[in-house]
Amino acid sequence: MNRDTPSAKLSLIIFMLLIHKISGADPVDTYCPNEFPFYTPNSSFHKNLKLLMESLSSNTASKTGFYNTSVGEGRDKVYGQALCRGDITNSTMVCQQCIQKASQDIMNRCSSEDAMIWYEFCQVRYSFQMFFSRSVYTGKYPQQNDQEKNVSDPIRFEQHVTYLMNNLSDEAAFNPAKNMFAAGEIRSPGKRTIVYGLVQCTRDMSGTDCSSCLSSALTELTTCCSRREGGIIVSRNCNVRFDLSKFFNTSSAYLLTYPTSKGGGKWKPWMFVLTICGSILILAVVVGLCTACLRRRNDRDRDEEKSERMILQDLVSPRHVAITQEGELISSDEMLFMTLATIKAATGDFSDRNKLGQGGFGEVYKGVLSDGNEIAVKRLSRKSWQGMEEFKNEIMLIAKLQHRNLVRLLGCVLEGDERMLVYEFMSNKSLDQFIFDAGKRPRLDWKTCQGIINGIARGLVYLHEESRLKIIHRDLKPNNVLLDHELVAKISDFGMARIFSENQNAANTKRVVGTYGYMAPEYAMEGLFSVKSDVFSFGVILLEIISGKRNNGFYLTELAPTLLAHAWQLWNEGKESEFVDPLLRESCLASEPEVLRCVHIGLLCVQQDPEDRPTMSDVVALLGSESTVLPQPSKPSFPLRRVHHVDPSASTNPSVSEMMWSSVLPR
Repeated sequence: MNRDTPSAKLSLIIFMLLIHKISGADPVDTYCPNEFPFYTPNSSFHKNLKLLMESLSSNTASKTGFYNTSVGEGRDKVYGQALCRGDITNSTMVCQQCIQKASQDIMNRCSSEDAMIWYEFCQVRYSFQMFFSRSVYTGKYPQQNDQEKNVSDPIRFEQHVTYLMNNLSDEAAFNPAKNMFAAGEIRSPGKRTIVYGLVQCTRDMSGTDCSSCLSSALTELTTCCSRREGGIIVSRNCNVRFDLSKFFNTSSAYLLTYPTSKGGGKWKPWMFVLTICGSILILAVVVGLCTACLRRRNDRDRDEEKSERMILQDLVSPRHVAITQEGELISSDEMLFMTLATIKAATGDFSDRNKLGQGGFGEVYKGVLSDGNEIAVKRLSRKSWQGMEEFKNEIMLIAKLQHRNLVRLLGCVLEGDERMLVYEFMSNKSLDQFIFDAGKRPRLDWKTCQGIINGIARGLVYLHEESRLKIIHRDLKPNNVLLDHELVAKISDFGMARIFSENQNAANTKRVVGTYGYMAPEYAMEGLFSVKSDVFSFGVILLEIISGKRNNGFYLTELAPTLLAHAWQLWNEGKESEFVDPLLRESCLASEPEVLRCVHIGLLCVQQDPEDRPTMSDVVALLGSESTVLPQPSKPSFPLRRVHHVDPSASTNPSVSEMMWSSVLPR
């Protein structure tokens, strides 16, 4: 081909524009997790990583855009992977330039032993673990999605996006000629709007795994962006994207075009007759099927209820044991099934005068059993987001745990549609009613506050380190700390808790649960949780006890965006005594250094990096020793506000992407 032809010149111009775009672009997203070890400069791992990164660009470009490799041996071995977008794999220079930039950036941005970076045209990943051909979906939501505008006809637009992306996914996953990549477009009927879509998987995956990964990514894409003008979800093994602008190379061999159906002519009389008769027949079949399904569903519900009862009976049977604070095994045979009639009699048929409160799970009532023992009954609502999973989770955990600072579960009810948990009654209700109630706040003198703070800390130490199970609470807040008649603190509500194995230190979840203002930033934003997540929540509670103010809604005081920001600013200015609630300050004149030390410990607990936070056993040691020198805290992460846009009829929690975090520097 003559180099001077218009098509050749156009190709050259496009090629130069792509090179320019790569050289000046920022990454779409970066993954540098804190829960993995960090390598040190000039270590053997770092040297192997550097060699690996230097080899990726040329090998990926020469191997049609995908490359797996490893460098080193033993504990210092590094595994690496690079992938170029399917429509630029024929442009060797573009692929090579993108991988080179990504390799340099990931070395500059990350020092974790497991990291990944995504660019417009490529992605690079390395790890100390062998991850080739392993499918673990952890989708990420790039910030550029928030900049997309909403479309004018969202329902029809969503239908077309879904149709396009599902067809592209099938092409990429099950058509070997496509090399796990597909791109295409669809035009809205009667309109000029064209939607462009692209999907891709790493080529070390099977077609089934690729399809599964794309399905998960498209679910998230539909949830976040199907009514916007564009959206993108990236993950370790697959990526999906759509836009109203043409963002891929249309001359690519992987381009797909999906035609839309056209309308027919006028209807004739026989068409109406056939349609009506067919509709009646279909309606009769549907009614018959619905009747049969309803009967089956009723039978299945009865079977499930019976199965659930058997599961719960097994959970609370004498075969299960718990461990006391002294480490002795005890039987959980005191855990009983109670009848609905017994609970109705105890609560006055759930009388309003016995109602203690209400939460997302349902209502809580006070009751008195026939033997005179007082109880608290948590009655789960049928519409509650806390379902059978959380119900069984709480029974399983509390039936196996015994500690002075954990609330005791006495029994449960599983009868018909009723599901209830029966606890020991805590006469002083929850901690939040003392911290934030002007009438009860004076009862919290410094000695009482110390007892409550130490009680919560010791309860968490037991959960994290001393019990047979390693348990992360995940929803620690003043509402879930109950106080008995002596104001002894007891941690409650284990419906969202997670059990860790002995050697497990962290986990990742796509279902982020908890309460805004008490969730650690790495959990709220990334779904990463560990014992350090509970430490963060404890730090927030500690600062709330000392200040008498809520972290949520603190911005209304106009002192600072959050309570944590206020504490951080005063501490840096040497004015931490101003942080202490005036009522508490009056009761601790002789113990002011202890109170200020607690402010310091609270700031250590809410540091941004989980690795910087102390463990709960360290916290207990620091609380009990005035001689131990406290380290300097680093800046916390401060939740500023929450943007919440949901359908009023929906009952789901706000998505993680709707929570915004920021950092406030000292003056």
